Amino acid sequence: MMELEMTSLEQTTTLAVTLGHRAFEGMVITLDGDLGAGKTTFTQGFAKGLGVTRNVNSPTFTIMKVYAGRLPLYHMDVYRLEGGDDIGLEEYLNGDGVAVVEWSELIADVLPPERLAITIERTGDDSRRFRLEPIGEKYIQLCEGLKQ
Repeated sequence: MMELEMTSLEQTTTLAVTLGHRAFEGMVITLDGDLGAGKTTFTQGFAKGLGVTRNVNSPTFTIMKVYAGRLPLYHMDVYRLEGGDDIGLEEYLNGDGVAVVEWSELIADVLPPERLAITIERTGDDSRRFRLEPIGEKYIQLCEGLKQ
């Protein structure tokens, strides 16, 4: 596991953009943290790194939004769900693009076995603690690359 302290919005965005640049087909990132922790803000930076030009906002009421970039971005907010198996999220979690899932603990039963699990903790107005847990070899290599 990697723990990163971000003391500004710019640092958070830089981390997210960097991960977006390194995104690969079939990638799954789960984002967990309290309301206001910065899950959607992180996703906005990630989308920028992926080459998405549209404005990215939270899909809380639509559950999922799809954005075109270097790879398709499937941005999911499953806060209002009790499980993911009944609405067909699996095809996006195992698809041709990149899935970013906010509140992923609510659909743990349908998450793929390999993914990058990120927990965001608010430590100040603009500061955050990011815990990156790479699950699977591709994600371990991805996190190793971030250390350089």
